[in-house]
Amino acid sequence: MARALLACSLVLVLAGHALQAWTLPGLQRLEWWLYDARIAASAPSVAEGQADERLTIVDIDEASLREPEQGGEGRWPWPRDRIAALVRALFEEQGAAVVGLDIILAGRHEQDQQLVQAMGLGPVVVGDAFHTGGGSSGEPPPGLDPQVWKTLQLRVRSYEQVIGVVPDLRRAAAGSGHVQALRDADGVTRRVPLVVEHEQRWHPALSLSVLRALSDAPEPTPVWAAYGGQRRVEALEVAGLQMPVDEALQALVPYRLGSRPVPVVSAADVSRGRLPEGQLQGRIVLVGSSASGLADLVTTPLHASLPGVQVHAELIAGWLDGRALRQPAYTPMVEGLLVLLALPLAWWGGRWRPWALAGAAAVWGSVLVMGQALMLQQHGLLLPLAAPLLAIFLPTLLQVGWGYAVESRSRRQMATLFASYVPPEIVQRLSENPGAYSMKPVERELTVLFADVRGFTTVSESLSPQALADWINEYLTAMSLVIREQHHGTLDKYIGDAVMAFWGAPLEEAAHAERAVSAALAMQRQALALSAAFTAKGWPPVAIGVGVNSGLMRVGDMGSQLRRAYTVMGDAVNLGSRLEGLTRAYGVDILIGQDTRALLPDWVCREVDRVRVKGKQVPVRIYEPIGPRAQVDRQEQARVEQWHEMLRLLHEQQWHPALAALDALEAQDPGRALVAQYRHRIEQLMLHPPGPDWDGVTRFDSK
Repeated sequence: MARALLACSLVLVLAGHALQAWTLPGLQRLEWWLYDARIAASAPSVAEGQADERLTIVDIDEASLREPEQGGEGRWPWPRDRIAALVRALFEEQGAAVVGLDIILAGRHEQDQQLVQAMGLGPVVVGDAFHTGGGSSGEPPPGLDPQVWKTLQLRVRSYEQVIGVVPDLRRAAAGSGHVQALRDADGVTRRVPLVVEHEQRWHPALSLSVLRALSDAPEPTPVWAAYGGQRRVEALEVAGLQMPVDEALQALVPYRLGSRPVPVVSAADVSRGRLPEGQLQGRIVLVGSSASGLADLVTTPLHASLPGVQVHAELIAGWLDGRALRQPAYTPMVEGLLVLLALPLAWWGGRWRPWALAGAAAVWGSVLVMGQALMLQQHGLLLPLAAPLLAIFLPTLLQVGWGYAVESRSRRQMATLFASYVPPEIVQRLSENPGAYSMKPVERELTVLFADVRGFTTVSESLSPQALADWINEYLTAMSLVIREQHHGTLDKYIGDAVMAFWGAPLEEAAHAERAVSAALAMQRQALALSAAFTAKGWPPVAIGVGVNSGLMRVGDMGSQLRRAYTVMGDAVNLGSRLEGLTRAYGVDILIGQDTRALLPDWVCREVDRVRVKGKQVPVRIYEPIGPRAQVDRQEQARVEQWHEMLRLLHEQQWHPALAALDALEAQDPGRALVAQYRHRIEQLMLHPPGPDWDGVTRFDSK
């Protein structure tokens, strides 16, 4: 079994990576390699002479940087009049539909007005560069409508500085776009952020702005989808086209094979009239550079060196063709599921012959690869493969390598080993999934519950010994089923007629507070049902108080050499016990601590008081849980809000308004002990005002 546990542990570690609970750096590099291999295998090939006729790149190449007497335009940076001549030629002689400048026109120059005039001949989109170090220059771009984008609360890539164009050129341009292309840790450019943030303004990419300028379209709008109860952006829409993006509004670049998928002409050929007139008629033109000295070369999954402007061109071509690549927001969940599907192979593989195990792993791995290839080919869907494949082959290698040298331990052996010092329910869980548990004491955030029968002395005095035993047995059984079976809690112990339970261990549970409070409410409902059944038998009814508290607790196998138990200890546990006792004082059925309340953002809870219990110097707020907000009617929610308004008036020592608020509450819900108690408290405070330094805290000196 140790071998199977280790194999399953490998799968679970990979599942945690897939679900983004943690990151395995080496795995990310393998994922990139598999991504690049799939792109290379599936990318459409553009043969020589069949380049995309909708776009053209005007390349400031090495020939363009030669001296004028050698047919070029001279060294970079060019004077603005030469850039103006290039733009003018693109519109007047070539008939370009739109021009995007993947160059940064920073700083003022004497010839700026010539370029302004040239930009008036057609739509020109200028480029801006954002970075995180150094200083800013030029005029920051206006960006997208901040009133709209600020409310979206998107987690886009943020930059501190910008190198933008001068105001005259920006006003003359049809738009602007950033020229950032992301490099992953291995130096390869696979994504482009379609929107970045700078000083609370949001700026589109050059490719996005070029499409807008081409069709005079409005600003891009996010396309939302609901995943796991949350709305997430899955695409940006502009000019009737949808561009799939991730949560940071980054788009995968759909690269194509071929030396020049997009036609490329030399900038010098355009500006010097060597290009046949009208050759670029109606095309999208991007101006950039392939010259090595201008440092605008990137590595892609298909190219060791590619001009950065080609990245923007491939994005535009992919959108126009409908070839966009997608990694939706649900990708981690799908990846995690694919990883976890390898668990049966990891668990049972040790019982198979090595050749059968290897064959099963090969078949399952092939199904994954072929299925992903089909999804990529038909839907442009790219799912991570590294973790799912490793989840198949690493446990297989472990099982085959280990062989049958170590005997498997059965569930019964596990139970025999632990039954002497842990509760039976823990033994059962250990035997079902040993890798998920540890008996070693640890400190962890948990939620503890204490429930006690009110008036148990009276109950015991009114029943015979056998009837009392039957009464308490039925009561404890019913409450234990609510805790353990219905709400998956760990039943700690019985203390006479009291029940102690906790959530969040041995198996970690993110919703431990919600499960515990839900169990407390269910226990009260069960107490009502028991009371009816007990009354029919001639027994006393059941009334219980429940205290629930969350916080750091020590949990694990603790006790003496004679008897041990899996239990919890700590201040947070003690406070939970105190809260159960306070339910009698306030006349409520359930009290929860402020730390538990903080873990229930979607619940309606009534603040009961601020208290300082025995042994604690810091006061705590205590609450009465009502229920999940979606399940509590508006009338009850309104009463809770009125109650909180009454508390505010009380703490501000506005006695008469507070009493008036209590009158209104009592009229709606007469007979509540809590209302009567607060009425008495306010009347006493009116007789004996506490003074201006009163903190509103109630002190309890007994347990």
